[in-house]
Amino acid sequence: MNYKLITLLVFFVFCGALRLSAQPVIRINQLGYLPKAFKTAVLLSPEELIIDKFELYDKISGEKVYEASAEIADASLWGMQSAYRLDFSAFQEAGGFFVQAGAAQSPSFRIGNDVYDGTADFVLNYMRQQRCGFNPFLNDSCHLHDGVIVDHPTRSGEQIDVTGGWHDASDYLQYLTTSANATYQMLFAYQQNPEAFGDKYQANGLAGANGIPDILDEARWGLEWLLKMNPAKDEMYNQIADDRDHRGYRLPNKDTVSYGLGKARPVYFVTGKPQGLGKHKNRSTGVASTAAKYASAFALGAQLFDDIDPQLAEVIHQKAEDAWTFALSDPGVCQTACMVSPYFYEEENYIDDMELAAASLYQLSGKDDYQQQARYWGALEPVTPWMALHRARHYQYYPFVNLGHALLAQSANESTSEQFLALMKQGLSHLKHFAGNDPFQLGIPFQWCSNNFVAGAATQARLYRQLSGDETFATLEAALVDWLLGCNPWGTSMICGLPEGGDYPEKPHSSITVLMHETTTGGLVDGPVYRSIYESLRGIQLLEPDEYANFQKGKAVYHDDIGDYSSNEPTMDGTASLSFLFSSLEVEGQKGQTMSRVVKDTQGALVRMDTTSRKVYLIFSAHDYNDGCELIAKTLKKHNQEASFFFTGDFYENQDNQKLIARLMKDGHYLGAHSDKHLLYADWEKRDSLLVTREVFEKDLVANYHKMAELGIDPSEAPYFLAPYEWYNEAIVNWSKQLGLQVVNFTPGIRTNADYTTPDMKNYRSSERILNDLKSFENDQLAGLNGAVILIHLGTAAERTDKFYHHLDELLDFLTNKGYQPSRL
Repeated sequence: MNYKLITLLVFFVFCGALRLSAQPVIRINQLGYLPKAFKTAVLLSPEELIIDKFELYDKISGEKVYEASAEIADASLWGMQSAYRLDFSAFQEAGGFFVQAGAAQSPSFRIGNDVYDGTADFVLNYMRQQRCGFNPFLNDSCHLHDGVIVDHPTRSGEQIDVTGGWHDASDYLQYLTTSANATYQMLFAYQQNPEAFGDKYQANGLAGANGIPDILDEARWGLEWLLKMNPAKDEMYNQIADDRDHRGYRLPNKDTVSYGLGKARPVYFVTGKPQGLGKHKNRSTGVASTAAKYASAFALGAQLFDDIDPQLAEVIHQKAEDAWTFALSDPGVCQTACMVSPYFYEEENYIDDMELAAASLYQLSGKDDYQQQARYWGALEPVTPWMALHRARHYQYYPFVNLGHALLAQSANESTSEQFLALMKQGLSHLKHFAGNDPFQLGIPFQWCSNNFVAGAATQARLYRQLSGDETFATLEAALVDWLLGCNPWGTSMICGLPEGGDYPEKPHSSITVLMHETTTGGLVDGPVYRSIYESLRGIQLLEPDEYANFQKGKAVYHDDIGDYSSNEPTMDGTASLSFLFSSLEVEGQKGQTMSRVVKDTQGALVRMDTTSRKVYLIFSAHDYNDGCELIAKTLKKHNQEASFFFTGDFYENQDNQKLIARLMKDGHYLGAHSDKHLLYADWEKRDSLLVTREVFEKDLVANYHKMAELGIDPSEAPYFLAPYEWYNEAIVNWSKQLGLQVVNFTPGIRTNADYTTPDMKNYRSSERILNDLKSFENDQLAGLNGAVILIHLGTAAERTDKFYHHLDELLDFLTNKGYQPSRL
């Protein structure tokens, strides 16, 4: 064995690691930025750097498009020597860019009106994964024997049907506290931004539209569980199971934890007094915090389901009023219960719950007494305590945002509106103060579930700006959103699976990850915690080397590791709290979009243009075959039609193709990219498995555009990109977006893309059959070929003698005779 060689290798690797650790980094929002939004990147360096200015470059062309001064920030807060805020808000052009500051360069990112499209529905993936009863993610059921009543003065030991709802986090406990809040958050998001939500899932969570927005299906799942947990007036239950659940990794449908109740789990009756079946007790003082949460969720649910299901709306309307009366009868907090350990959700405020319940009941009924009650309770807690104190114990001040203030700020009564806008502003002023000169402008405490604080603060900032028109806290709002999506010391999104192909939690603390080797898609993880908290918790042990080790020297730590339950466990209520935030951002972006009727496939590629337009789009692709080029160009010229051509870099630089390319440009056709070397991006069998890195992908595609530019094709006029082999996945589509590009593909079902097949292939299609398939598609589809993208290969292998491009003349005649207008992209 060559020990000298090994020693040298170890030395060079160690030195390389040191050099890597000494490199400055620039953190960004990985999803990108809305054009008119506040846009800031953050530079961190472990060494002292003097940065006066920074530049913004177009990723494809490499041209500098913007320059501004860098703003120095307090690097010591995150264990660094230098930190700068790089504000490019004044730049509002759409496209794909990167930031350069000194030797540091950011990842590529996008500015565009559609950067948040689909995010509000995306987080619902985690909510469906968390369902108890029938779980659509597992396509199986769990906990069907819930449960047996405990801690009831007369009925302990009785069976009660409370199957349903959501598991709280990576354990399988279920809390009214978090579930009612999650239900309200989703209902509120739909009430405020209904146009952001789609319909791709049934009520049971399985794929398939049912005519009801998916967010309402999910909220109804919560409402129906709340009804089971509140079976009669003044009879409420607060929790299913307890910390005896914490017995290792297992899927919910394989849960065999015993509570000594057979297959059932304990269901805790709301007593309004300290609870706990063992030596550990919570500090409950009343029922109001729980009863008011029931009331607010039922009230908003009754309002939104009135047209969808009047019978349900009538039932929960009455439930809301009964719950309100019960809340008034016993003011105080009703905390979650523990058994094995002294850990529980230490909620200590109920005033915000009373305010929200009264405000929601006022919206539902219009009764002035409810508005007066809301104002009364709202004035008692002007600011959510954690905002003013900059501290909180675990769930001490819950919910993390007081939406009651926002409802009252929306009041038609001017004095009421002004009063509660002022209170919202007061809370935000505290956050701005605590942010100080933090590079990331984050004024939240890094207690357990810090990301919930971030989401709550961002929600309040956004609502305040929307309702008041005051942009005092707009940069704070943007910084909070950006933090969740990658503009943080670790450069990671805090939402599992978002954005696809980006840096996000891949190893969350979850049985799904351990046993199924998947991330918990859509889930918001707890988030960074103060180092002192992390080091004080029991049972935490990292299972893998820390990929973020160079960034763990600041005031808080975060680990993408299954072993870290303090910072990397997704939570159901935290995830639901993103519903308003993302739907609001999505709606803001929609206002600037012009293509609202396009169709995208499941990977995000554009596969059909406006389905109400009679335009159709012929696209031609080529890499190494061009035998049909002359005939295709001639036929298009004969019909006076424009089309779109996608060529690889190899095709563009081939001298034999130069004449054709010049002719196509002269005739007004679209010329786009098809990759430089015709790479295969994803595995044919397992599509979500990438075969290229982001660096390789970008380098190859940029090379394709550079070769186009050398021929006089302006990259800014070629935003559509056809992936090689027409094969890609969500990550490729997202990486393309970060370059300012949109992946386009043929419309499924037309089958002209089969024109490459040869007679020896099992999927061989003759040209006659291909043309008949297209005609059948046009006849069978309600929208015919409106907006369809029709792919034809510029050339094929010699083994295929039946060339489909020989039928282009016939195809164009058919399209024009049917009233379609062939067009270029």
